[in-house]
Amino acid sequence: MKNDKLKNQYRINEQIRVREVRIVGDEGSSVMSTRDALNQARDMGVDLVEISPNANPPVCRLIDYSKFLYQQKKRQKEMKAKQVKVEVKEIRFGPQTDEHDYQFKLKHAREFLEEGNKVRAYVFFRGRSILFKEQGEVLLLRFANDLEEVGKVEGMPSLEGKKMFLYLAPKKAGAAKKSQQARDREAAEAEAKEQARQQKETEEQSAPANGGLLANAKISADALKKLQDTDE
Repeated sequence: MKNDKLKNQYRINEQIRVREVRIVGDEGSSVMSTRDALNQARDMGVDLVEISPNANPPVCRLIDYSKFLYQQKKRQKEMKAKQVKVEVKEIRFGPQTDEHDYQFKLKHAREFLEEGNKVRAYVFFRGRSILFKEQGEVLLLRFANDLEEVGKVEGMPSLEGKKMFLYLAPKKAGAAKKSQQARDREAAEAEAKEQARQQKETEEQSAPANGGLLANAKISADALKKLQDTDE
């Protein structure tokens, strides 16, 4: 069926009933009567294939029709392969999810978004736990805030039956805004590096005197050698 649909997209040879056509090829293009184009196609042992019927005059190619269909099919496959398939991944919470479980699911949601998938997070209220719907909303809002670096909210938390949903879409690469949590983490890492640097400097300054004497002796020897070279 797919091949039949592709075949019906193009008119070939005697199906082309206009007075003249534009023939395109590797060497450029030229306008000629359709009769002359058909004769040229027969002489070459190929087909006259109309590839752009709405042009004035219509654009055609001189090519084997089977080869032309193969090229079109191959091009369609390549275009389809380049299309990114976006999936919707679900993350489920309870209204009283503990911190360890929250961090575990936060990690997976971040991975989903970085892969280009959407995330549908929801809190499931079972029985009387619906009384904690405000707590569930706070949980989803925290979830969205912790993922703002890689995901954008498509809608505020909404209650549908016994589930409260939050939808997140991936941000484009390079356009992500760092969350407060990420900024705090980077600040802490920078502070730790600065403390390590200061500690290293303190240790170097309190190193044994022999190390300092040897270093000074080497510097003096180098200076003396340069002076001798200058005198020469």
